[in-house]
Amino acid sequence: MKKLIIAFLAMSLGSFSIASAERGVNIGVSGQMGVFVADGSETRADSGSLERSNTTTLVGYGSVFIEKTLGSKLTIGFDYVPQSLTTDTAESTRQTDVSTTGINSVKADFEDLSTAYVAFNVTENTYIKAGMVTVDVITKESLATGSDYGNTSLDGEMYGVGYNHDFSNGLFLRAEANVIMMDGTTLTSTTNSDNVIKLDHLNGASGKISIGKSF
Repeated sequence: MKKLIIAFLAMSLGSFSIASAERGVNIGVSGQMGVFVADGSETRADSGSLERSNTTTLVGYGSVFIEKTLGSKLTIGFDYVPQSLTTDTAESTRQTDVSTTGINSVKADFEDLSTAYVAFNVTENTYIKAGMVTVDVITKESLATGSDYGNTSLDGEMYGVGYNHDFSNGLFLRAEANVIMMDGTTLTSTTNSDNVIKLDHLNGASGKISIGKSF
């Protein structure tokens, strides 16, 4: 449902930018750095074991955005990250049966990170914002148990606060602090339906610098 809402908002904003007579459209680019924390577990049927893991990753990425201002206080917008975000490869040694050990290698790509948001001007230069986030997760694992987990998508929420400075030529510069809270998900192995990975949460905090132009 969130993907449908985000897609609808993106198409609506696109129509605003195409109409040359339409005013109150902002477009721009952003650079962002932050830290994400993931907490999850894997349940194995062969041993009945439950292994938990907690991973912290530092990320940096760019995005493009388009917005439509509604009056002097409210703005709706869409932000899209065009590149894939790749986690570091995590490796661990695990006991696959009584006499055998193996190496687990796990990494993931995050693609099409998209945010539909609403911003509200608190003062002339400061604002608060909230939005819906969606991202596709491409899993790349090599597990000693032979389990293979498919791809998935995650939905979540974003909240932020920022400072905006307008220049006389229509350009603007912004600085933001954001938090992202993604919902968890459960993946079942395609090779053994009794093996399950559960992601409890994926949360992050970041600083963001944006530059753009108003039309």
